[in-house]
Amino acid sequence: MQEINYKMMLVTLAFGVIIWFLPVPEGVKPEAWHLLAIFLGTILGIILKAASMGTMSMIAIATVALSGVLAPGDPGKSISLALSSFGDKVIWLIGISFFIARGFIKTGLGSRIAYLFIRVFGRSSLGLGYGLGLADLVLAPAIPSNTARGGGIIYPIMKSMALNFGSVPEQPETHRKLGAYLTLNSYNINLITSAMFLTGTASNPMCQKFAADLGIHISWMSWMWAAIVPGIISLIAVPYILYKIYPPEIKSTNGATKMATEKLKEMGAVTRNEWLMLTAFFVLLFLWITGDLFKIDATTTAFIGLVFLLISRVLTWEDVKSEKGAWDTIVWFSALVMMGSALNQLGLIPWFSNLVKAKIGGMSWTMAFPIIILVYYYSHYLFASATAHVASMYAALLGVGVAVGIPPMLLALSLGFCGGIFGTLTHYGHGPAPVFFGSTFVDVKDWWSRGFILSIVFLIIWMGIGGLWWKVIGIY
Repeated sequence: MQEINYKMMLVTLAFGVIIWFLPVPEGVKPEAWHLLAIFLGTILGIILKAASMGTMSMIAIATVALSGVLAPGDPGKSISLALSSFGDKVIWLIGISFFIARGFIKTGLGSRIAYLFIRVFGRSSLGLGYGLGLADLVLAPAIPSNTARGGGIIYPIMKSMALNFGSVPEQPETHRKLGAYLTLNSYNINLITSAMFLTGTASNPMCQKFAADLGIHISWMSWMWAAIVPGIISLIAVPYILYKIYPPEIKSTNGATKMATEKLKEMGAVTRNEWLMLTAFFVLLFLWITGDLFKIDATTTAFIGLVFLLISRVLTWEDVKSEKGAWDTIVWFSALVMMGSALNQLGLIPWFSNLVKAKIGGMSWTMAFPIIILVYYYSHYLFASATAHVASMYAALLGVGVAVGIPPMLLALSLGFCGGIFGTLTHYGHGPAPVFFGSTFVDVKDWWSRGFILSIVFLIIWMGIGGLWWKVIGIY
């Protein structure tokens, strides 16, 4: 795949120019409207794959600085503001967490955890689904790249299990033996664990940042506490529901436990670096959970974890430098957060919120809430990136909802959770989707049809049962 698709780049440029030169609506600052043109053009470029997210972000930063939309008439301040988000603590939380995640892969601890669960639960295909899911759940808090977690740790193990029971990618008639079920199950479990933790996927801290811009404070613990009940119910329900609506032909998988036992024997005793990685993991979890009590924020905790791994030589500086996914995320994350936050500061998000509020008149928040959730959730069919979806719609819909009276924390968290679970809809809807879909065990028709069914299941669990839980804990 070429780095630049010039045809799509021209479409992106034309779209941005058109927005730029449209009449500025009454009540909107010209610089806010022009920044919106740059922002929407960047999002469209990402959706159309005109270039990589990093390249599109560099173009956006350069355009913001050159146009002076953030500081008219002051070139020096303009470039400083364009680069301002590179110092944001939320950006570094997600970046450093990527480095920490490298420790799980480098030491082999992630694979060991997965095989341990398979050895316990892998006597049936359903148990195997639960075992892989539990491994993902354990790894999720400290591995914010769900692509690295799902594609780098869970997927290779899942595929080897499928091959071991006769599901061969090149032989379509064998896919339903076990491979198809495990593929959809592992992918959807990955989405659930992504939604359960603030550090479960890269787009979650972006939601936290946009919510903070509107005065809504979400901590690591408050996110996890709100997600724990709908998350656990989803983890229990999804493997069983898929087992019924997309059943594997093979029910008994005793060989999986034997295979896991053999793999663990090959790995040998737990190494020094694995013990150190496990220690770092528990320290991170403890400080993230008790951060509010000890006045240690999540980013400081991430720095503590990284420093521990560097000093103990679990990771080297070469490992940190070579973690391309982390540096890539820091770049595009910074650009999108910079523009999203600036749109709010320039008054565009409040203007849009008040405009929508005036249009929908006296609608009660209990009616507006499900409408906003459904629009946000099912519009994901249009997006090939959860990050692009969150960047383009989260802040705007949150502002609209708060303006019509929806309890701010309720809406902020609900939209945040959707950022994980709406990935079930398509085979391109989230980072790990291309990896799992690339196994060829599941065709597009089956992926979309089962995904739509699961989308309804997720909404019932998260917005229905979850809504009752949130009432109990005082979120609204």
